[in-house]
Amino acid sequence: MISDFIEAIGKENVLLKEEVAQRYEHIWQMSTPLKAKAVLLPHSTEDVAAILKICNKNHQSVVVHGGLTNLVGSTETHEEDVVISLEKLNKIEEIDIQSRTMTVQSGVILENIQLAAKEKSLLFPLNFGAKGSAQIGGVISTNAGGLRVFKYGMTRNLVLGLESVLADGTIISSLKKIIKDNSGYDLKQLFIGAEGTLGVITKAVLKLAEAPISRNSAYAAFNDFDKVVQFMKFMDRGLAGTMSGYELIWGNTYQAMTSPPAQVNPPLPHGFKYYVLLESLGANQEKDRSAMQDLLELAFEQEMILDACLAQSQSDLDWFWTIREDVHVLKSQCHIDQHFDISLPIAMIGEVVDKTMERLLKIVGVTKAFPFGHIADGNIHFIVDKSNDSVELKKEIDLVVYQPLKDLNGSVSAEHGIGVHKKAYLNISKSEEEIQLMKLLRTTLDPNNILNRGKIFD
Repeated sequence: MISDFIEAIGKENVLLKEEVAQRYEHIWQMSTPLKAKAVLLPHSTEDVAAILKICNKNHQSVVVHGGLTNLVGSTETHEEDVVISLEKLNKIEEIDIQSRTMTVQSGVILENIQLAAKEKSLLFPLNFGAKGSAQIGGVISTNAGGLRVFKYGMTRNLVLGLESVLADGTIISSLKKIIKDNSGYDLKQLFIGAEGTLGVITKAVLKLAEAPISRNSAYAAFNDFDKVVQFMKFMDRGLAGTMSGYELIWGNTYQAMTSPPAQVNPPLPHGFKYYVLLESLGANQEKDRSAMQDLLELAFEQEMILDACLAQSQSDLDWFWTIREDVHVLKSQCHIDQHFDISLPIAMIGEVVDKTMERLLKIVGVTKAFPFGHIADGNIHFIVDKSNDSVELKKEIDLVVYQPLKDLNGSVSAEHGIGVHKKAYLNISKSEEEIQLMKLLRTTLDPNNILNRGKIFD
C-alpha cells in the first residue's frame, strides 16, 4: 500500500516513521508525536482521489488533517491510521469581483482568505480566534461559526460551491458561483459539517460581501440578563441592520481576560455581572460612530446599561477584540482545561448559565469555570478548570453542562462539531431516527468505513 501511495503522489509526499513522529495532531499538543502509518501530502484533488482509491481498496482508515485547531478530537489518530494532510492544497485560485466569489483550495488558511478579499475591497465575514491557523477545508467540514454569525450566518451560508472526493475516489465537483440553484438536492450541504466522514473537501467557492468602510465597537456593562437581551434588540433596531456582532462575557471571565497574566487592560471596570462587546459595520466611520454613541447614551438614560465604552480608534478596536478573541488567556489560567460550546434559546441563557455555574463549582475537582459566547445566535462557551484528567471527572462535568439541553431543544455542539469527545452525547441533540439516517448516509457513501472512522459515531 505504501508503494502504491509513492507511485500515486511521489515519494517526497509520503512521510513515514521519523517524519510522522515529528508531526502532531493538534496545535495545542505539539510536543506529542503523531501516531500513524503514514502522512500523505496531496497537491491536487486528483491526488486525493488516487489516495482514497488505494485506501478504500485496502479498507485503510483515513484521518484528514487541516489546521489542527479542532476542539473535539476530530484530528486524533491511531498507529493504524493513514493521515491525509491538506496543507499543500493552499492556493487561492480565483477572486471574481463581479460575482463576489473566491475559489480556494481546502488548505488555504482563513486569515489569508480574509486578507485576499480585503485587497479587492471585499469581505469574507467568517471570523474567529483561530483564523491564523484554521484551514478553510476544516472550517467547512465543521461548519464553523465565530464572531459574525449574527449577521452573516454559519459557514454553510457562505459556501456556494464545493469539490469533494468520496471514499472510493469519486470526485464530486460543483464549483458553482450562483446563489440560486433549485435543481434537486443541494449535495454540497452533505459535506458541510460532516467532519470529513462523507468525503474529503478539496475546493470551495466562497461567497463574499462588499467590504465595509466603517467599523465601530463598544463595551457595555450589565447586572441583569434581561437587560442584555433588551439592549441587543435595541441596538439591532437602532443600527438599522449594520450590527454584525454581539458577544457576551460573564464578569469572572472578563476579569480573567483583562488581569495579569493577560496583557490587556479592561476597557470597563471589573465588578459587573455581564459585559457585552458589540460591533457594527457600515459606510461612514464618523457618522456611524456618532450613531452608536447616541444609542449608547439613550440606552444609559433608559437604564438598559450601567456603563459603556466606545472605541475611538483602530487601536481601540484591536484592543477591544483582542480581549474577546484571545481565549488562550483563559486556557493558560487552567491546570487542566475542558471546553464546551453549547447552543440554546437566547431567553434561557442567563438562567441556564447561572445554574450550570453553580453546579459546576460544587463538583470536587473543579476549581473555576469561564462562560462567554455569541449570545445573538444562542451559542455559549465554557472553559472549565479541573484538578485532574480522570474519565470520571470529565463525565461528571459533561453531564452538568449537557443534560439541561435535552428539554430545551438545545445542542451539545454549536460550532465545533461532535468528533470523538461528544459522541456519547449526540442523542441529546439528535433523535434516534435522525441518528439512524445519518448512519445510513455514511454507510451509503463510505461502505468500508474508512473516512474519519470513529468520529461523530462508531
